[in-house]
Order: sequence, then structure tokens, then C-alpha cells
Amino acid sequence: MELCEKSAVEIVEGVQGRKFSATEVALSYLKRMEALDPVLGAMLHVAMGPLKTQARKVDARVFSREDAGPLAGVPVGIKDVFATKTLPTTCGSKILEGYVAPYDATVVRRIKLAGGLVAGKTNCDEFAMGSSNENSAYKPVRNPWDPSRVPGGSSGGSAAAVAAGYFPLAIGTDTGGSIRQPAALCGVVGLKPTYGRCSRYGLVAYASSLDHPGPFARSVEDLALLLESMAGYDPRDSTSAPRAVPGYRRAVKRQSERTVGRGGWHRTGDGGDRPLRIGVPKEYFGGAGDGQAGIDPAVAAAVKAAIDELASDGAEVTEVSLPHTEYALAVYYILAPAEASSNLARYDGVRYGLRTRKPDLLATYAETRRAGFGAEVRRRIMLGTYVLSAGYYDAFYRRAQKARTLLRRDFEEAFEKVDVLVTPTSPVTAFKLGERTADPVAMYLSDVLTIAANLAGVPGVSVPCGFDTAGMPVGMQIIGRHFAEAELLRVASRYETLTDWSARRPPAPGPAPEKKS
Repeated sequence: MELCEKSAVEIVEGVQGRKFSATEVALSYLKRMEALDPVLGAMLHVAMGPLKTQARKVDARVFSREDAGPLAGVPVGIKDVFATKTLPTTCGSKILEGYVAPYDATVVRRIKLAGGLVAGKTNCDEFAMGSSNENSAYKPVRNPWDPSRVPGGSSGGSAAAVAAGYFPLAIGTDTGGSIRQPAALCGVVGLKPTYGRCSRYGLVAYASSLDHPGPFARSVEDLALLLESMAGYDPRDSTSAPRAVPGYRRAVKRQSERTVGRGGWHRTGDGGDRPLRIGVPKEYFGGAGDGQAGIDPAVAAAVKAAIDELASDGAEVTEVSLPHTEYALAVYYILAPAEASSNLARYDGVRYGLRTRKPDLLATYAETRRAGFGAEVRRRIMLGTYVLSAGYYDAFYRRAQKARTLLRRDFEEAFEKVDVLVTPTSPVTAFKLGERTADPVAMYLSDVLTIAANLAGVPGVSVPCGFDTAGMPVGMQIIGRHFAEAELLRVASRYETLTDWSARRPPAPGPAPEKKS
């Protein structure tokens, strides 16, 4: 097995046990990126020099018998919306082309302190606004399972890179599904933590009350390893939760070591030793007639089979209702653009980034933003400005906030009856590049099953649970109570021991598509 095919846990054990060096690991992954990225376009900035420097520092600590950290020698991809002081932070936008931050985001700094190696910045939809990773100002990202299809968005670069083996771990952001949806479409594991669990300091804001940093991995145990390192209270983020970080990997490891046999799963902890209670929200398997995007039959079948697998293992399954789900999409596309309109007002061409010089200041502002922002970003800024304008604030923004409260209460009431909720992650599998770009509403519907969890701030994880007839991955979403990430990971890990979906890897992609003249 090549080093670039090893899991994060295996890399840490090998580096700390001096079976191989962090430098050898870094070179193996750089070779992989160099071979595949001309096809997939998952990277915007590769940290070739810094990666080797970081690896040598880890090797020196291991040689000196010092603690090299829980991520010792593991390359990690960073979505290009997190500040990094050695690499550009462009957010996939022309308006920040070439910008290098003077500091590292908190989650990036914690990864480095844990011995992780920053492998580079992954491609993303511009300012994290998109569901297909076709909105990047630089290049689209392609799905490793079929390069003619999208990887999902906005964290499509991170998901595609982990699936293709550029590195075993990556971080992304989830504002309306931007970790879980691409994880599902690329056949990897992706988690949106509880709002406040991971610091947003150094994250370039899209919608501040909805943005969630989170991890990607190829297995639940690797995901738990990264989450432990990046989570925790940060006094520099006023929304950061002052709560202790559980031993996520320990919880997952205990669960995966259980004897795999029917009737083997029980929930332990505050609820005592009893069967896991799974709630299946009826609204998440609906059709277009009741406010939901139509669920692809192959997706519905795969997720229902996964639920049956957990039921056969001893879990209790019951149908529940989240009655205000049908309003989630409309609420999101009022609140998120409103916050984006405010957050993106700072890009004026005066202090940093692109500047188009015009005779007067107002013309400079207007031309800089026109040239720097792509069509989707401009669309959301205009929508957000409209709903915040005089005469429309009460009609749209205030009513959306009230509906958000009702959505949060739906989850609270459901969790009085069940431990976790299980749904499809995405209503469809990966679609063809260009298939939805001319229809923004069809694109927005890609996130219809993930948005509500962001509005409520509850955690959710997507795990692979099958494939459609075209061989594209299907993801199952598991949603839990606030700060119940450990329980979500235990359930995901248990499902992983019962199936082999997470172990499957995409075929090597063909040659890079020819550039149009």
C-alpha cells in the first residue's frame, strides 16, 4: 500500500512509530495531487514548500522523542475561505485574487499545533455560494467518480480531493449543506458540527449565523480525529461555545470495536443502555407536491436500506414529523443573502484585493465589485439588500427569523422522542456539469434536505450508504441534538462496521479535458 492510500490514523501511528517519515508522507501526497489535479481541479493553491517544511519539523520532533501531536504528519486540505498566512486566501473570487492573510484562522492554527500538515487550499464556490462548485472564479471542480459530473458545493474541492486521495483529511464550511452535500456526492464522510463548536475566527464570512466549519474524511474514525483537533472554545470568536471537547475518536473506537451482530447496537451515556431510537422525518422523503425537491428513487432506496440495516442491528425506528420543513428553503434564501449583503460590503477595492481605478470613489466601488464578484454572488447580494430594504424588512427578514424559530422548535420536539434523525443528504446524486447552472432554483433545491439543520444550529453528518445505477455515491444524513457530535459519530461508525460503502474508492480519472480555444 502506498503512503497516500493510508488512513489518517495509520499515518499518525506510522510516523510516531518511525515506520516512515512525515516527509515521505508529504511527498507521496504531492505526487498524487500532481497526477490527478489537472483532471479534477480540486486545488487552488498547493503548499509544496510549506508542506515539506512542516513535515521536516514533525520528523525532528519524532526524532527527538517529543510529542508530535495527534495529527502528526497527516496532510490536511484547507478550503480557500480560511485565512492562512503562508498561502493566498481568495474564497474562489477574483476580488481577493492574490490576497494573503497576516494570520491563520483558529482551526488552521489548531491543525498545525496538532502536527497536521497544511497541504494547500481547496477550490470552492465563490465566497461559499453554490451547490456544485461551478461558481469558482478560477475553474470548476470535477467529481472523482465521474469527471463529467459535479462534486457538490460549496466545499466541493475538499470533498473531491479527499475522495481522490490527495490527502486523508480536509476542512470545509457548511452554511446550507456545503460539507454534507459534497460529502454525499463524492462518497466521503463530512460533518457539520453544532454552531459554536468550531471557531469561525479567520473564516471569511458568508452568513455569520449559519456558517459552520467542519471536517471531511474517508472514514468516521479519521473524521473524529480531525474534529478533536479543530473543535473547542475560542475567545476570539464571540459565538464560540465554552464547552469541553469530548474524546470523539475514543467514542468511535469503542463503537467500532463492538461485536458486529444483529441486536448489537445500544445507546450508552445519559440515556442509559437501551436501543438507539432513530427518527425518520416523513417530510424528508416527500415529493415536490409537499414543498420538497423530488427525491431520486435510487437515493430513497439506498437510505431506506441503510435505515433497515440499523433496525436489523437493534435500533428502534419510528416516523417523526418536522412540520415546518417546507419553509426552510425560503427562510434560508432570505436570511443567508441578507447576511451576505452585509458581510460582502467590505470588499470595496480600497483596503485589499482587486481595485479598479475610476475618476471618483463611487465609480471605483461600483466597477471593482462588478469586476470582482461573479454572477451568483451579485445575485445573492442584490437579493439580500432587497429583503433588508425599507418597507420589506418586516415582510421578509423579520418573518423569516420567526419561521427559523419554529424550525428550531421542530428539532427540539423531535429529539424529545428520538436520539437521532436519519434522512437522505441530497435529493439527487451528482449531476452533470452545466446541467443546472441556467436554473438557480433547481440548483438551490440541491440543498433542500440540509438547510434546516443550519437554521437550527444542530449537528449533522453524511456517510456513504450506496450508489445509484450510474455508479454515483449516495449519502445518508444523521442529525442530532446540539453538541451531540459524539453520538452522531458513534451511529455513523456503527453503520460503517455493518457495510463497506465507506471503503470504496473512485477509479483513477482519465486525461484532463481539453481546454476550449
